[in-house]
Amino acid sequence: MSLLASVTVSTVLPSAQAAISLDRTRVVFPGNEKSVSLTVRNQNPELPYLAQGWLEDVQGTKLEGNSAFTVLPPVQRVEPQGQTQLKIQAMPGANLLPQDRESLFYFNLREIPPQSDKQNVLQIALQTRVKLFYRPAALAEAAAKQQAIPFQEQLTLTKSGDSYRVNNPTPYFVTLIGASAKKDGEVVKGFEPLMVPPKGSIQLGGSAVALGATPALVYVNDYGGQMALIFRCGGATCQVDERQRGK
Repeated sequence: MSLLASVTVSTVLPSAQAAISLDRTRVVFPGNEKSVSLTVRNQNPELPYLAQGWLEDVQGTKLEGNSAFTVLPPVQRVEPQGQTQLKIQAMPGANLLPQDRESLFYFNLREIPPQSDKQNVLQIALQTRVKLFYRPAALAEAAAKQQAIPFQEQLTLTKSGDSYRVNNPTPYFVTLIGASAKKDGEVVKGFEPLMVPPKGSIQLGGSAVALGATPALVYVNDYGGQMALIFRCGGATCQVDERQRGK
């Protein structure tokens, strides 16, 4: 008897054991595009695999029918050490999404191994899940013009007791994966990666005392790169120190 098990793997961990891999760790879908193409690779040197892709909303509900997006093709064969492409295509429902801020979805890619001809074999189907940000056309154009001064630099911190609150005045999601007292410093105890919603705020884990008066936050940019923001605090408010840009 052959048993197929599904295991979800985090995109922040290496996927060396996975046969099917994706060419990115996040997807930004500009509102002025009809589709976005992704490259899928099969790293197994001997066996073909099937690659199955689908999308979910923030509640984990699979997008169906006339939803905002669809994946084409939903399933395809990838030859040993080969690669292929799939498309995330906008549907009529995309026109109903908010145009003053980003919307969040999740793209899932599952590998389906060939059926084994041996008895009592446990087959593991690894699955990758990455964020998909729908970025309305006007916001996509604005972000492209702000590459020299990324929109993430608009974040501010507000001190409350022995903690900081991250404020995001922008219409974009911002993912933070590190918080320390200085650039390249050790992550403070109590911090957990978080995503600050557009025009929202969220409490930052870790002690404000441990972070000090010049805290450093690490965010993930559109290309999966990890970039540092160095803040300068005065009183209960902290702003990005422009003098530290590029250092």
